[in-house]
Order: sequence, then C-alpha cells, then structure tokens
Amino acid sequence: MGILSSMYTGVTGMQGQGEALSIYGDNIANANTTGFKVSRPEFSDVVAKSLKGLLGGNQIGRGTRLQAVNPIFSQGSIVQTESATDLAISGDGFFVINGVDGRSFTRNGAFHFDKDGKLINADGYKVQGFQADETGKVTSKMGDISVDRTVVDAKRTSQVDLFMNLDLRADKAQVFDPKRPEQTAHFATGATVYDSAGTPHVVTVYFNKTDDGVWTWRAMAKGEEVVGGKKDEMVEQAKGTLTFDTDGRLKEQKTDKSAFNFNKGAIPDQEIKFNFGTDKKSGGTGVEVTQYGTKSEAYKTIQDGSTAGTLAGLTFNDDGMLTAIYTNGENINLAQIALAKFENPEGMFKMGQNRFRESRNSGQATIGAPQAGGRGSVSSKTIESSTTDIANEFINLMTAQRNFQANSKVISVADEMMQDVLNLKRG
Repeated sequence: MGILSSMYTGVTGMQGQGEALSIYGDNIANANTTGFKVSRPEFSDVVAKSLKGLLGGNQIGRGTRLQAVNPIFSQGSIVQTESATDLAISGDGFFVINGVDGRSFTRNGAFHFDKDGKLINADGYKVQGFQADETGKVTSKMGDISVDRTVVDAKRTSQVDLFMNLDLRADKAQVFDPKRPEQTAHFATGATVYDSAGTPHVVTVYFNKTDDGVWTWRAMAKGEEVVGGKKDEMVEQAKGTLTFDTDGRLKEQKTDKSAFNFNKGAIPDQEIKFNFGTDKKSGGTGVEVTQYGTKSEAYKTIQDGSTAGTLAGLTFNDDGMLTAIYTNGENINLAQIALAKFENPEGMFKMGQNRFRESRNSGQATIGAPQAGGRGSVSSKTIESSTTDIANEFINLMTAQRNFQANSKVISVADEMMQDVLNLKRG
C-alpha cells in the first residue's frame, strides 16, 4: 500500500539526516584538531517502482540513502608555533609515518624527538624521510628520521682562501727578515687554521714586493706550536709568489712549499693550500687578489677546517631538510622529510588519530621530496589548522535539523492517514 511505503520513505530521510548530523558534528568536534579535513555527506535517491517498466517517467521514489562521506582536502590555515619540530605542508602531500600497524599518512605535523633521537608524532609513530650520508648529501634511502650525530669530529684545514689588495706603491727595496717579520713585511694578515686534532692555530701570512708586479708571501706559525720551533719566534711553514699584470690583476700564483708541522699530536706535514683566487693563467679573472695603487687591505678570509663540536640545535627548511647546528659552526644535513602524493586523496581510508591509509580508490602513494613532482612545501615552527568552518557547520546542522523534522512530518501524516483507514470499519 502506498501509505505504508511512504512511512518507510520518511524513515530513509530521517536516517540520512541523522547520519548527516553525525558528520557535521564530527567536523565541529575536530575544529581544533591539527591537520583535520572536514567531510561532507553525499546522498542519492532510491527508486523502488516504475509504472511503465523500462520506459522513462512514471517512476516512484522510495527516499534517500547516504551514498558517500567525502573528505575535502582544502588547505588549512598555517599557524605559527615555537617548536622547531612542528611542520606544516603548504600544498599537496602527506607526511609518511611508520607504526605498529605499518605505514600510514597524515597532515598533522606536530612532531617531536623521543629519547632515542627519533622524530615521532604524539602516538609514537616514526616520521619517515630520506637519509643523508656522512657528508650531508641526501640519498634515496628512506627510513626513520633520527638525530644520531650529537658530536661532529674535528676537521683539519686543507685550504685557506684570501681576498685582498696589495699596494702597488710598496718599496721593492725593502727586504724581509724572518727574525723581524712584523717590521720588515709590506703587509700581513692572519688566519685561524686547525690541525688534525682540531686545535686552532693562528697563522700569519706576510707579503713583500720583490719586483714590479711580483710579490712573495710566507705563511708563518708561532714557534711554540710547531715541531722544532722556539717560543717568541715565527717559523715559516709555507711560501709562494704572486705575479700581477699591468692592470693590477693576478696573473699567476705559485706555491713553493706548504707543509705545516704542528706539535701536540697533530699529523706531520699537514698540507694547507693558500688560494688567492682564480688567476688569469688558470682562466680566471684575477680580481680576488689585486695590486692597485691603494692601501694594502684584506677583505675576507675563508678556511675549511673546524674544531670538534656538539649539537646545539636543529632546524628544518622549506625543502623539509633537517639540519643539525653544532657549536663549532658546522651545519650538517641529517635527513629530508618525505611527502606522499595520491591521485585521489579523497579515496583514502581514515584510520583515526589523524591518519590515513592508501586504498584501491586512492591509488598507490608516490613518495618524494617536498616541492618536487607537484608536492607542497614544508615549513618549520608551523602547524596546519583544521579546515572546520564553525559558522558553515552550524548552517549545515540547522539545515539537517529542518530536513529531519520535515521527514518526520511525512511519517506522522502517513500515520494519520493509516488511522483513517483503520477507522473505516468502525464507521
């Protein structure tokens, strides 16, 4: 009977709107859940009877059903925090985490390090990334992101780069005396270098003009710091010549010797190359070290050694690179955050705890580095807030409530009509 079936039609409407209320309520409940993505109900109608068989028209509907609950992966607001391990994705992608139930994916980047130095989320799932080798170069090997280099070894100096000008007007008749280097050199500049044990040594480089456009340089160390040296005297450890063209640019550089014999456990004959830029003979411009008619002056000195250092801090950049900062000034890359991208992220399976798992509908995860292959960027000291819009969800709640009331009215009207039918016998 049509009256009875109309009651079941109203029931489907009430059931559907009740499920919609649950979905909207879940969105509101997760308004403060980091990385949460709102979902929306999608309904379809139910056709129970066609009055003309396969012909179109004259079909009676039998209500509605909840066909799908689809998450909407829109970008959440990026909120600043004070934790360096808080990460947020701007754009497409998911963090990859490993736990007791295998690999899963999340947009919640509220991470921290555990007692073993592993980067984990609040549930203890380990964050995955691409590992770096000993030199800090990121490899394709993927695994747990961890900090296992709390101490970095000392690195002996192998090269010193100098940038300067030597005064063209210097008197070439002045003769250098190794016993009185400060008084007999035309110019001197210092550089701190490190031996194989990481001990710093101040080396002074003295310059003397020996001919027009020709300068001799000598790198000298303190006598008490080298083998066979005496206190309060300077010992020559390296020597070479610089030749300039008529334009004042470095034409050629030569090194006659370069073997430093620091004492107190350092390796003997430590070679330190003194580099004065790219001279013209080597195909360079020769402008790093010049000979102009202005005062001799050193602009910059760079050397590649360091003492041993301990971990002082950690930082992430927009490429998701985890870099360790050490007390000796060294910065070493440890790992790079891995991001997973899906062809259909709406088809992923929700696992709770802000986690998703890939499914047949979502397709297989394509994992790579941030800002590569259409993946978003990763920012440090930020988290992605929930995409819940409270005002919009309240409107959805009120709409679902009105629809629920309207469907309940269908049932009450059908019930009154059924009562009229039962009363026919009494009449």
